[in-house]
Amino acid sequence: QVQLVESGGGLVQAGGSLRLSCVASGRTFTSYAMGWFRQASGKEREFVAAISWSGGNTYYTDSVKGRFTISRDNAKNTVYLQMSSLKPEDTAVYYCAARGSYYAGSYGYKDSYGYWGQGTQVTVPS
Repeated sequence: QVQLVESGGGLVQAGGSLRLSCVASGRTFTSYAMGWFRQASGKEREFVAAISWSGGNTYYTDSVKGRFTISRDNAKNTVYLQMSSLKPEDTAVYYCAARGSYYAGSYGYKDSYGYWGQGTQVTVPS
């Protein structure tokens, strides 16, 4: 089992940047691929980005490509989401998630992630 704690959310003006962090505790961090999802008010939770256990492969939803970067530091049991050129439509609660590194399906498949953090709010006023 793994516990996930996100931090780094806040209010930022359009065009600005934020870096989210997610610290994992419990089982070996490299046993997990990691993902970031977000949920805007009144909407379904959606995939944002994911990274393989080694950090060698990354995946993004189209709307954040070129603006967001996911990375991980396995020595610190931490995954990051660097967000730049933020837009009002990026406003949401952002969740960190983990799934077993053995899972071969799409990284964007929400139900494949067995562990979730509590979320951190990101607000970009229009």
